[in-house]
Amino acid sequence: MLTALSLSALATNMKIGGGGAYFIISRSLGLEPGAAIGIPLFLAQALGVSFYTAGFAEAVGWVFPGLPPTTTGIVTLVVLSVLAWSSADLALKSQFFVMAAIGLSLVSFFAGGPVTSSGSGNLSEISASPGFWAAFAVFFPAVSGIEAGISMSGDLKNPARALPLGTLAAVTTGLLVYLAIPIHLDAMVQDKTLLLTRPLIMRDVARFGGLIILGVWGASLSSAMGSLLGAPRTLQALARDGVMPGFLGKGFGKGNNPRIATLLVFCIALGGILAGDINFIAPILTMFFLTSYGFLNFSAGLESLVGSPTWRPQFKVPWVLSIIASAACLAAMLMINAGATILAVLACGAIYFLQKRRRMQAKWGDLRSGILMLLARFSLYRLADREADERSWKPNILVLSGLPTQRWYLVDFAEAIAGKSCLVTVAMVLPEDSGDERAQSAQDVLRDYLRRHHVNALVKTVTAGDPYRGGRDLINTYGFGPMVPNTILVGASREESRFTHYAELIMQAGRRRRNVVIVLEGPPLRPGEKPGRMDVWWRGRGQNAGFMLALAHLIGKGPGWKGAQLRINTAVNDEVEREGMDRHLKAFLHNSRLNAEYRIHSLDGAAPLETVRLRSSDAGLVFLGMRPPAPGEDPESYGAYYGGLIRNTDGLPLTAMVLANETVDFQSIFSG
Repeated sequence: MLTALSLSALATNMKIGGGGAYFIISRSLGLEPGAAIGIPLFLAQALGVSFYTAGFAEAVGWVFPGLPPTTTGIVTLVVLSVLAWSSADLALKSQFFVMAAIGLSLVSFFAGGPVTSSGSGNLSEISASPGFWAAFAVFFPAVSGIEAGISMSGDLKNPARALPLGTLAAVTTGLLVYLAIPIHLDAMVQDKTLLLTRPLIMRDVARFGGLIILGVWGASLSSAMGSLLGAPRTLQALARDGVMPGFLGKGFGKGNNPRIATLLVFCIALGGILAGDINFIAPILTMFFLTSYGFLNFSAGLESLVGSPTWRPQFKVPWVLSIIASAACLAAMLMINAGATILAVLACGAIYFLQKRRRMQAKWGDLRSGILMLLARFSLYRLADREADERSWKPNILVLSGLPTQRWYLVDFAEAIAGKSCLVTVAMVLPEDSGDERAQSAQDVLRDYLRRHHVNALVKTVTAGDPYRGGRDLINTYGFGPMVPNTILVGASREESRFTHYAELIMQAGRRRRNVVIVLEGPPLRPGEKPGRMDVWWRGRGQNAGFMLALAHLIGKGPGWKGAQLRINTAVNDEVEREGMDRHLKAFLHNSRLNAEYRIHSLDGAAPLETVRLRSSDAGLVFLGMRPPAPGEDPESYGAYYGGLIRNTDGLPLTAMVLANETVDFQSIFSG
């Protein structure tokens, strides 16, 4: 009933084409989830034909015991398939005669009288009860007719009206009939053991017992025809969307009858009949029917929860009911057979990832962007209420790279830091006279370039009079709520005329509490050469030391630098400093749980940067700390300091000069 309500909401919100449940799920959750449900659903519907046909053959055997059930089933399948092949309209009209037979059998049953026989039969011949969930699995396909109804959605004149009305009417009618039958049996059969020993007890109760057999035949044939019409149309919709080979979706005649798909369904159903055991087939059908039910409910619940302007169903259902129904479907699957549930989930997952790898482009929008926006909204509001701290700190990197083709090492370095858990934005500053179209085109080209190089990053373009002004504007304005970059990554320049501009950029980042990483490109690696040791130069005080170690640790977790040795270096003037630093570093490494070693170097009167060049020339990556601008210091003065760093690091390998400006206590990340 809950699934019928969810289906009614979905049906009154979109123009439903052929394909039923697959069409609805794919247009709501996307092509890949639709395919993951649609393909197993098609197989379940095709096997359903054999299930219902085998049930009909078994019922024929009650009247004609000499007929082999397999032969009866095959002949019945051929007749029904020819009818479905010829005309869907004719096949549907034949259902009126079937409906009349079912109606007469019910009238005969409820008009019957008490069973007077006192024979109880032999109870010892009755096998043990299979348990509720096993019986539920066998019974459930009897109430899955709504799948057949929505599979014919493409043949309806007004699906938005017919599907809710027909589905709710069918479910309600079925509910009343299925509840009335056991109540009437209880009233008519005084000796309850007869309910166990007489499989055809309904015939004994009925006024005209033969009509009960006719009703069973009609119900079985009706369900078989419904599946025989629905399964090919599900396959046809899959083929038209490119999920399955296109020839399977070819339609014939005025009604666009999917005859090739019908032929394939016939072959699958024939295999199911030859398998012979409907009790074996029924739980398989139940798993896939429940999976599609669950996703229909999930789609309706998420559509309502996301609340996009496109969600305007005429039939409204509270989202919580649909989500509860989706969870109930999963719970029922687990209770029936946990192992089969896992296999069903794995099968759907395998189809999903296969479709994902095909990178098919759907011609319609879906709900996934809305779901992500809902999650992002929730996360942003929660993040806004929390202060950044060292326990959960991660870099959110803004890369001022310009064209990545010219400074790819910056993007590569940012990705090495970010790994799979941090954010990276690659930004480019365009000339001030660039129009909106040029800016959008540059952003699209940059995004495509990163995608082709398998780099996960956001892209941002701005216009400004010069790159440094544009960089300062990005530092000031880029970000959303609590999701603002905390680390600015730029490439170094050795041109003296640019030192003051760099100083202004660094000072602006400091005022905005953004960390700064300036990368000096080292000599390129030879083909096949692995990056070498990571050297962190440590003075033991200030925030830079902890920040550099945090960056080095993150880089060391990535595939490019995995296994690289981390070495902490420091320089001292005399033995007293050496002894104190030795104790400090030994205790620090013990508490930090870092897989690192340390080296203490003597300056021996040399400049600190000269010692760095001497001791780290064989490293793969070098981290150096920068001093922050002094209070009141002007850009020219700080630019001179920056220029001195640049000149004195000439000849080093890949080098990152860092300045920690955040209020986070980086040292405490490694203190315990």
